[in-house]
Amino acid sequence: MRLSTALVWASAALPGAVAWGSLGHITVAYVASSFVAPRTESYLQGLLRNDTGDYLANIATWADSVRYTKWGRFSGIFHFIDAKDSPPANCSVDLERDCKAGGCVVTAIQNYTRRAMDTAGLADWERAQAAKFVVHFLGDIHQPLHTEDVARGGNGIHVLFDGREWNLHHVWDSSIAEKLVGSRRRRIYEDALRWATELAGQIRAGKYRAESKAWLEGMDLEDPIASALLWARECNAYVCSHVFPEGPSQIAGQELGGDYYEKAAPVIELQVARAGFRLAAWLDLMVAGIDATETGDEL
Repeated sequence: MRLSTALVWASAALPGAVAWGSLGHITVAYVASSFVAPRTESYLQGLLRNDTGDYLANIATWADSVRYTKWGRFSGIFHFIDAKDSPPANCSVDLERDCKAGGCVVTAIQNYTRRAMDTAGLADWERAQAAKFVVHFLGDIHQPLHTEDVARGGNGIHVLFDGREWNLHHVWDSSIAEKLVGSRRRRIYEDALRWATELAGQIRAGKYRAESKAWLEGMDLEDPIASALLWARECNAYVCSHVFPEGPSQIAGQELGGDYYEKAAPVIELQVARAGFRLAAWLDLMVAGIDATETGDEL
């Protein structure tokens, strides 16, 4: 689908660091927009009341903005799953062990996918909200420190990145991606669109072409939990190999803008590409399921 360059700043000013940072989430949405089926695009444009090519990008950070409101505070735990593993010796995600009683990103993907598809029981505005959560949480589950419990997903580990002090979570959310893309905060939509266009090209005919089909293996709309766990476990493996290659205690206070960045940047790029490509396929399945339900046909 053609992506427009209209810039909407409704969610640009968010308090604190957000998952993947705005750049990552908006890029994931633009990548998805370039791969969804025409029917999916038209359906979601109607549901989200936005007939531009930015219909997904414009709502990509909505879930991060509402989590800081009184109404949306309940959704905070849905952005992550706290894997209680022991990197770098062991990285693993177990739903019973790691998902909080109130939920986590894995169960949130299941819940909001089903709500977005519930045309009989929910109003359009409720399904639109659910779709916004789905778009966001598919991004979150591809960020390694959103699948890790150590130091609250790295929030409690202070490091340097190109001479500036940050926590490790922020470095993986924002710093690495922004350095990779050369992003400027005031031009974030333009930068995200540029990055998404490059990634889409790599998926179609570049370095990701051969492997991209495998990214959709195990995707099952009938079992969102299994699908989301597959993505979470794949992502969590990077906690051992790239986030804490020498252990959490060895990274505190270190400068990460050099060799660490060079090794981490390809992971960030790959995960954003995977998230966008998978989001497109997931949305296609959702809309196809809605259409089948409304016509009485079977998928």
